[in-house]
Amino acid sequence: MFRLFKTKRRKSMSSFQIILLSFFVLIMLGTVLLMLPISSRERVFTPFADALFTATSATCVTGLIVKDTATYWSFFGQAVIITLIQIGGMGVITIGMTVMRASGMKIGLWHRSTMQESVSAPTVGGMVRYSGFIIKTTVLIELIGAALLFPVFCRDFGVLKGLWYSFFHSISAFCNAGFDLMGVREPFSSLTSYGSNIYVNCIIMLLIIAGGIGFLVWGDLKTHKFHFKRYSLQTKIVLITSLLLIVLPAVYFFFHEYQDMNLSDRIISSFFQSVTTRTAGFNSQDLTKMSESGIAVMVILMMIGGSPGSTAGGMKTATFAVLFLSAIAVFSRKRDVQSFKRRISDDTVRNAGVILFMYLALTFISGVVISRTEQLPLLTCLFETGSGIGTVGLTLGITTKLKLLSKIILMVLMFFGRVGGLTMIYAALPSSGNKNSRLPLEKISIG
Repeated sequence: MFRLFKTKRRKSMSSFQIILLSFFVLIMLGTVLLMLPISSRERVFTPFADALFTATSATCVTGLIVKDTATYWSFFGQAVIITLIQIGGMGVITIGMTVMRASGMKIGLWHRSTMQESVSAPTVGGMVRYSGFIIKTTVLIELIGAALLFPVFCRDFGVLKGLWYSFFHSISAFCNAGFDLMGVREPFSSLTSYGSNIYVNCIIMLLIIAGGIGFLVWGDLKTHKFHFKRYSLQTKIVLITSLLLIVLPAVYFFFHEYQDMNLSDRIISSFFQSVTTRTAGFNSQDLTKMSESGIAVMVILMMIGGSPGSTAGGMKTATFAVLFLSAIAVFSRKRDVQSFKRRISDDTVRNAGVILFMYLALTFISGVVISRTEQLPLLTCLFETGSGIGTVGLTLGITTKLKLLSKIILMVLMFFGRVGGLTMIYAALPSSGNKNSRLPLEKISIG
């Protein structure tokens, strides 16, 4: 990707603009490939809008689809989709850095800075080594996931098909994409046919969690093993927040959504729903049977998403945690936002507030527009927009029926959710000139 730009042109573009452009180029390349007759089972040209929507959803690791992945796309089309998922999950810049390193090209400070912004790393140092760590970790976990899934899929679909299904779903789960090939049983059915299979559910959940906690956390775990006190503040916050966001919603789902199931199915479905809702997009139960309160809880979880520097989207667990800690600081009348005997910077708190505002505003406004355009209930449309901006991929069954305007809105939300709100703002707006000058202070009343 870096080779697409000449040196002068590269230096005139910011890291944020490069990140946006790299994802855009990948989406357009995927669109062209998916439009080709070889990509569809019927060997027909796929309409541009459908190919673009699918390529955007795959690259942004979302999972919203307008064509059933198993029954509409050929093996070539499925291979294109899973490749887009893999590159989109690890990051285009990460892949580019790895290719440059393998080919012996010089990797300058500009490349390292772009990589730092792409993976939300705290410092620019060690980016070349870190890109290799991301690739190795991804391949290792996905291979383990595929090996564990193979016995089940081999039994159900045969050796060759079972092998393909194992790799496809392992990659899709680790990248938190939510694409599946279970449409051969029933179109758009996701993993509902394995709703009672504890083994498959557990593997998929572990893959989702592994991809969603972030590579920065994995690096910390590799360095410090199980010594929790030695972890960075971000790792501590991500692990605790992720645990709470898995357990607490699961308790809600257990007591309020799955009362008609036996105990084992009820437990596994509750945890699976809690894990997959925040960004993965698989579903093991029929979501249309969820109560309105359950759907509202899922919308909140989808907007929170995964963790910084992960394969997941959403406003991120760390953002949610910082906002929560900020509220605690206000309630207790503390001057600083604190956690684990560390102070969180005011810039971090301010950025978290901006991200929350952007996600809430875009989700609600987009939901209202789609509701008016499609004449559908607002909560249903908010679920769709929350799924899009959180790069989740869950749906209440309306995606395939949407008009072009609604699909365009969802594509914009998916792109926004994957590259990050601040990245898009920084790429679009120039940096302010003098950052040291400050205007006179005047207080206003709030609350």
